[in-house]
Amino acid sequence: MTTASLWLGIGLLSIAAPAEGPFDVVVYGGTSGGVVAAVQVARSGKTVVLIEPGRHLGGLSSGGLGATDIGVKQAIGGLAREFYERVYRHYLRNEAWKYGTRDEYLAASAGRKSWVQEQAWWMFEPHAAEAVFDALVQEARVPVVFGQRLDLQRGVVKQGPQIVRIVMESGQACAGRVFIDASYEGDLMAQAGVSYTVGREPNCRYDERLNGVQPHREHERYSFYHQFMAPVDAYVKPGDPASGLLPGIHDGGPGREGEGDHRVQAYCFRTCLTDQPDNQVPLAKPDGYDPRRYELLLRYYEAGFEGIPVDPIRRLNPQGLSPAAFLPNRKTDNNNVHAVSLDQVGMNYAYPDADYATRAKIIEDHRVYQLGLYWTLAHHPRVPKAVRREMGRWGLAKDEFTDNGHWPHQLYVREARRMIADEVMTEHDCLDRRSVPDSVGLASYGMDSHNVQRYVDEYGRVRNEGNVQTEGNLALRPYPVSYRAIVPRAAECTNLLVPVCVSASHVAYGSIRMEPVFMVLGQSAGLAAVEALEHDTTVQSVDYARLRARLIAAKQVLAVK
Repeated sequence: MTTASLWLGIGLLSIAAPAEGPFDVVVYGGTSGGVVAAVQVARSGKTVVLIEPGRHLGGLSSGGLGATDIGVKQAIGGLAREFYERVYRHYLRNEAWKYGTRDEYLAASAGRKSWVQEQAWWMFEPHAAEAVFDALVQEARVPVVFGQRLDLQRGVVKQGPQIVRIVMESGQACAGRVFIDASYEGDLMAQAGVSYTVGREPNCRYDERLNGVQPHREHERYSFYHQFMAPVDAYVKPGDPASGLLPGIHDGGPGREGEGDHRVQAYCFRTCLTDQPDNQVPLAKPDGYDPRRYELLLRYYEAGFEGIPVDPIRRLNPQGLSPAAFLPNRKTDNNNVHAVSLDQVGMNYAYPDADYATRAKIIEDHRVYQLGLYWTLAHHPRVPKAVRREMGRWGLAKDEFTDNGHWPHQLYVREARRMIADEVMTEHDCLDRRSVPDSVGLASYGMDSHNVQRYVDEYGRVRNEGNVQTEGNLALRPYPVSYRAIVPRAAECTNLLVPVCVSASHVAYGSIRMEPVFMVLGQSAGLAAVEALEHDTTVQSVDYARLRARLIAAKQVLAVK
């Protein structure tokens, strides 16, 4: 086997490595889960390559989602825990603090005091997270390929149920013995012929109650934050159906309660803003700004809404933004809140199965919409003066995403394809109603789905539908994720693991889909790949007792008392 310089493009590492393999393990997708999977394989002494279609490692964890959705912290172990401990050590350094001090930051929220004892840090700046991911990869000497995308027509070459190699759009091929699809979209999984689904299953499929269409959940304790709390006309010309519907609204109603559909929860960018003038880039009116896209928001204000539909900026008090909402250095991790906010409800249905050009258009459309929303909130005369004044204080953080116009490099793809394996995780697992004998990690976040559609009701008013927030997204009792939920059916593929687009129903995926869990499952996938290699077996035939011993040795948490 010859050795050549690795095809790096704008590569992170300059390690000499086999250009096309074969590698013991090929990891596709430099998400947080992909990084951890690759690092674990390398630490186990196997050859591995990590292929990331973009230019950065870490996915959402380095792409703006710095306010970690965690559930029960004690459920996170192994390399995932190491990541948060490394972030903790980053913020021990005085030079990491430009605006305020570490002690001031910790004192601002009683909940943060436990971090010192835990020696783990759960809220962090994007660049800090990316630096930790880069360090993990460099220390493990994982060769990384940036800027190479799987060919969506002929990207997987198989012999029977086994993947032999994968092929990039460039024509570059990469051979391996075991493959891990750690992408948010599941492109490798789909190209390998593995069964998957997109959208919501009917409740009857898995005997669930929170799946499918949920038109009557809007008044529950936590869902009303994301619903119109005052009547807002849905038509271009109020009261006139002949004038057509405003953008993003459809007619025909929400569908029957509990029935399945093709809809996936809305996407947004987790932008990083700051109120520090010397570290700001203005929130400019974007090219392509269309005022019609914000008419619902303006009408909602005129109907009596008074809030700021940007989390955490909404958490204003007389002294300013609640300190508990900040990332370090006076920055935010912005998220959707209220009826009209950062989510582009219903504008992402094509994304999971789309080609790259279509996805790029959807991503850019989300950027234009969200930047336009910020500009509208800060400048439009129909927005309350107090809201304009507050939003006018904010700008993009100048020292974040410096190669991408200070805008996140990763769209928040909350849900795309989901594998259908022999085991499908459902709400019964989330509620700890079923025994799982082959745990590869724990999840504990509440079952969470953002809205999936916006429709006009029989009275001509706009309504949102699809939001599910069990326990207000507070922690569930930690429950195990089955090994069988990250491996395909044996008849479909015998050397692939899928730790991100896991086999789960729509509502169960809403709990599992958190970044710490993706890291946990990524590490477990890496160890399962090593186990399969060392015993020359398929991923479905891995001996769980031996795998469990490996997981425990790697400090994974498989159960809590």
